[in-house]
Amino acid sequence: MAEIQAEREKKEKAAAAASAAAITRKKDEETDEPLEENPNQQMAALMAAEGAVEARSVEDAIAVLNVAGTPVDRHPEKRMKAAYSAFEERELPRLKQENPNMRLSQLKQLLKKDWMKSPENPMNMAYTKRT
Repeated sequence: MAEIQAEREKKEKAAAAASAAAITRKKDEETDEPLEENPNQQMAALMAAEGAVEARSVEDAIAVLNVAGTPVDRHPEKRMKAAYSAFEERELPRLKQENPNMRLSQLKQLLKKDWMKSPENPMNMAYTKRT
């Protein structure tokens, strides 16, 4: 029995010594290899050198792609009535001088056609800001 116990302890010591030797060999191998630089950091450095902007979220991408710098008017139709009345007040006397024989309804039709093409029209402003 004592012999079996002695052999078991001898095997355990040999196994512990072997695992310790393997661990030290593994540590030596790890320290011999040079560490590679993170490719994401390399790409970020290249982008910064070129002056590019990196967007890591949807909000960042939208902010980067917003080239106008001013926010887009999301509801131009809310300002349409006031803008049209100002346009009509200014342009109707001019149209009356150019076309003295036309009725008011005909003048308003011409005015409406001019309004649809006018850069003062908020619906046209929204389109011209995007392009």
